[in-house]
Amino acid sequence: MKYLFIHQNFPAQFVHLLRHLAAQKQHELLFITESQRNSLAGVRKVLHPHARRPTSGVHPHAIDLELALIRADSVAKAGQSLKALGFVPDIIIGHHGWGEMLHVNDVWPDAPLLGYHEFYYNLEGYDVGFDPEFPAAPDISARLRVKNAVNLLALSNPGMGQTPTQFQHSTYPAWAQPKISVLAEGVNLDICRPDPELRKRVVTLGGYKVRPTDKLVTYVVRDLEPYRGFHVMMRALPKLLSERPDVRVILVGGDGVSYGAKPTKGTWREHMLAELDNKIDSSRVHFAGRVQYETYVKLLQRSDVHVYLTYPFVASWSLREAMATGCAIVASDTAPVREFVRHRKTGLLAPFLKPDSVADRVLELLEDAALNRRLRRAARLWAEANLDMGDYIQNYEKLIARTIG
Repeated sequence: MKYLFIHQNFPAQFVHLLRHLAAQKQHELLFITESQRNSLAGVRKVLHPHARRPTSGVHPHAIDLELALIRADSVAKAGQSLKALGFVPDIIIGHHGWGEMLHVNDVWPDAPLLGYHEFYYNLEGYDVGFDPEFPAAPDISARLRVKNAVNLLALSNPGMGQTPTQFQHSTYPAWAQPKISVLAEGVNLDICRPDPELRKRVVTLGGYKVRPTDKLVTYVVRDLEPYRGFHVMMRALPKLLSERPDVRVILVGGDGVSYGAKPTKGTWREHMLAELDNKIDSSRVHFAGRVQYETYVKLLQRSDVHVYLTYPFVASWSLREAMATGCAIVASDTAPVREFVRHRKTGLLAPFLKPDSVADRVLELLEDAALNRRLRRAARLWAEANLDMGDYIQNYEKLIARTIG
């Protein structure tokens, strides 16, 4: 078969499917992307650089939409070049979020299309207005209406859709949901697995030495920011550190902003350190920045308690991988998390907006060794039953077959 993938950041969510298809050595795999980094054996990248930036002076709400249309034009031109060379895909698979897919049906009108629908923005019940510390801007309704423009254009185009969780599926309007299949994503259970041997020796993780006698609390995000509960995690530390002198905390994440607003000054890490000045023992709290994947997995394997917090928004891959690694998890009691973590069954849930409750849950898992062991085993068993990579690929191939018809 001839596959065409489209995403600005190669290989994105399609890495596992691409590796599977490439290993079969019987498909032609092309990937239109902006990313010049990364490569996969058996996959040919086709770059589509932006022709230009958004128009100077354009309405601020329309900047993302214009960028989406610029990307759509650029991908269509790349597609026309491929078509002129005789390439006709049997299926097109890509992400709808940034507009690249909007015009591909103009190039190949008969090609089946399977688009990744990640999130539909809503005014109530999800991320907007969830955290009273950061109230919604007065123009939020207008902003979100335009922000959903690409979503709506994609849904009006031909093709089928996919999304990885029931929560994400629920964000879309009722009329759109029948077009979108839920395809639960998998984890490499051979890499993300428990390794109790790490607790028996001194290990260096993110530049920080952890001894067997240390109780290690971990927190991992792409960027240290409120959407992923960084402010809540930091405010939980004074109580946690004061009640357990053996606790060491490693926080992984960059100083950028992936979601939500930037702080008025500096970074969110600097903001929270200033707020908590003299309230935490900095010698026991380590900011590792972004780390290599191998280090990240070892960090989860060594963790005594792993904290995962998020607004009602897309759940991170790190939650899936923490469960597969057999972490004892304290997580926010928010809708996307409850799809993975069941309270006192596969982890402990705490109210997102209550740092002391988060600290209490962590302390409970540190003090109750039997509960800690039980939840570790349960998290791994849940991952084996629900996150198996083989099942994911098999279900993906079934969805592709249905899309092709």
